[in-house]
Amino acid sequence: MLREFAEKQDIPFRLLSDIDSEVIRQYGILNDSVSKDDGPLYGIPYPGVYVADEAGVVIAKFFHDTYKKRDSPESLIDAAMGRPVIAADAPSAQGSDEDVRITTYFHGGKGTLRQGVIRNVVVHVDLANGMHVYGEPVPEGMIPFQVEVEGPPGLVVQEASKPPSKILRLESVGMELPVMSGSFDVVVPVYPVGELASETRPLDMDRTEIEVRVRYQACNDEVCLMPKTETFRFDVELDVIDIPKLGMHLGHGQREGNFDASSHMLRLMLRKVRQNPLGLPKFMWKSMRLAREAKRRQQAG
Repeated sequence: MLREFAEKQDIPFRLLSDIDSEVIRQYGILNDSVSKDDGPLYGIPYPGVYVADEAGVVIAKFFHDTYKKRDSPESLIDAAMGRPVIAADAPSAQGSDEDVRITTYFHGGKGTLRQGVIRNVVVHVDLANGMHVYGEPVPEGMIPFQVEVEGPPGLVVQEASKPPSKILRLESVGMELPVMSGSFDVVVPVYPVGELASETRPLDMDRTEIEVRVRYQACNDEVCLMPKTETFRFDVELDVIDIPKLGMHLGHGQREGNFDASSHMLRLMLRKVRQNPLGLPKFMWKSMRLAREAKRRQQAG
């Protein structure tokens, strides 16, 4: 199956067929929330990616609690390079200031949003020589560098990743403050869930707007400028996801793959039934029960 899949998708590297989940267990990523009573799902890993350098040393890893949440290829490249690698055609917006130059990017997926796939809002800052902005925490009355991202219902905004601050000691007042200077990036991961872009129905709209607000106060060793808030907006295209060519996935308005996995799915089901004859009926019963409970809660609400 994997050989045929790789040929159809033009995948140039080798794929591992881990039928009995031996390698999954060796890596310690067996999904222990899936039991033998969950039929064909038993033995799957937690979805994730290891990023290794040329010597095979793991330098980053990305793991999530559901297959419906994945990292963009661009995020993996960023991890390997140690910095955001922004494409020349990435959607961007720029603020103009003599002392603080801010450029925001919508990074990943050629500027599109897809269900569960993480994109990054990258705020790149260039400070004039001798200028700094504050990190956190700062005393009351001072404004730390903050990035806020807002979008439509169904857009999940995760915690921002900021560079480490350096400590600036102000001898005149005997105070130490965390500051950032020079050039740096703040990265805010975002991704849509089913409310905005679902795998089980066509898209409700083609585009959506994401707003980025950057608040800061720039200072040098002598004076501080007035606090400032800059607002940037992105008109982002929504995209469907890629699905396997299987009956259960078809007809939902998604992008269907060119690899027919029906015969391989049948072999998988037969193998799972031989290993655990009651697993599939228990799984189907559990799925129907959960669906009924979900419908009951919806009606009660």
